[in-house]
Amino acid sequence: MSEVDAIDQEPEGTSRMVSSGSVRLHVEEYVGEQRHETPVLLIHGFPDSGVLWRPQIRALVAAGFRVIVPDSRGFGRSDRPAEVKDYVISEPREDMIAVLDAFDIPVAHVVGHDWGATVAWQVAIFHPERVKTLTALSVPHPRAPQTLRQAEMSWYMLFFQFEGIAEATIKDNDWEWLRWFSRGQIDLDRAIADLSRPGALTAALNWYRANLAPRMPGPLPELPPVTMPTMGVWSEGDQQLDGERMAMSGDLVSGPWRHEVISDSSHWISIDAPDRLNELLLDWLLSNPGAAS
Repeated sequence: MSEVDAIDQEPEGTSRMVSSGSVRLHVEEYVGEQRHETPVLLIHGFPDSGVLWRPQIRALVAAGFRVIVPDSRGFGRSDRPAEVKDYVISEPREDMIAVLDAFDIPVAHVVGHDWGATVAWQVAIFHPERVKTLTALSVPHPRAPQTLRQAEMSWYMLFFQFEGIAEATIKDNDWEWLRWFSRGQIDLDRAIADLSRPGALTAALNWYRANLAPRMPGPLPELPPVTMPTMGVWSEGDQQLDGERMAMSGDLVSGPWRHEVISDSSHWISIDAPDRLNELLLDWLLSNPGAAS
C-alpha cells in the first residue's frame, strides 16, 4: 500500500480514560508502522473534541508517527468539572503531562489549535523537557503584544463571561447564535451534539471565564522562554485571532522559529485546509533533529 492510500484510510485507534487528579480524560492512541521515535500530541480547542484532528491523524499515522489525541477537560468524552476554577489554564496544562505520563511518553511533538494552542504554549513554557517541537495553530504566545484588531475581534470573549445569559443565547432557536458565529466553518452538527449534553456548554465557556475574565490592571508574571523549535501557523480567514500577534510571537521564542500563513482558510484550519496543514506538519516534524529513530 502506498503512503497516499494509507492517508485515505481511517487508521484504527484505541481509547482509554486517563486520570489527572480528580478529572478523567478520554484519550485515543493511533499506532501505525512506527518509524519515528517521538510521538505527536494533538490538543484541540473550542468548541471541538479530538475528532477535530481526523485529517491530521490519518496523515501522521501514514507517515509512521504514533499519535495521541485527548479530549480536553470539559469537551468530548472527558469529564466536565463544574467549577470555573477547574479550567484555569494550569489545570489543562497539567492534564497533558498526565496524558504523556499515562502513555509512558517522555517527550512529544506538541500540536495545539485554539485553546489547545494556549495549552501547548503552556506545556512548552513550563515543561520544556517534555516537548520536542511546538506547533501553535491560530493562537499566539501568551505574552504577544495586544493589538487593536485583536481587541475588536475578542468581543465574544466578554459575552461569554455572562453566566446563564451566554448559555441561553447560544442555545436559543436551535443554536442560532453558534450557527451565526461559526459561519458554518466548524463541524457544526458534532459540536452541537457535544455541547447539548448536560453541563457541556457551561464547561466549554468556563475556559473563557477562568482565563479571560476582566481583571484589574497590573504587571503580568514573568514566563520562562520557549526554547524548543516552534512553528506558528495562522490563517488569513481567521475571524477570531489577529495574525499580527502570531507573527510577533517569534520575538518571544529563543529556539528556532518558523512562521506560516495559510490562505483560503477560516480559523478552523484542520477542516478548511487539511492538506496544506498536513504538508506543513510533516515537513516541520521530519525536519527537526531527533524526530526520526
